[in-house]
Amino acid sequence: MGIRDTFDKAKKLAGKHSDKVEQGLDKGAEQAKQRTGGKYDEHIDKADEAAGDYVRKQGEQDQER
Repeated sequence: MGIRDTFDKAKKLAGKHSDKVEQGLDKGAEQAKQRTGGKYDEHIDKADEAAGDYVRKQGEQDQER
């Protein structure tokens, strides 16, 4: 199993469990904000939103299959 296969498998799992992945992303973002003392909140929020959008799209694609 190569890296591409592993990545594809991870995307499928993320799609199937998108709600749990999004919860984890949100928790990670909150931890990052705390550890940086609020200095990078805007950047962290933007990254969290982009990652959440990606996971939601994977979940939608998984449901279509």
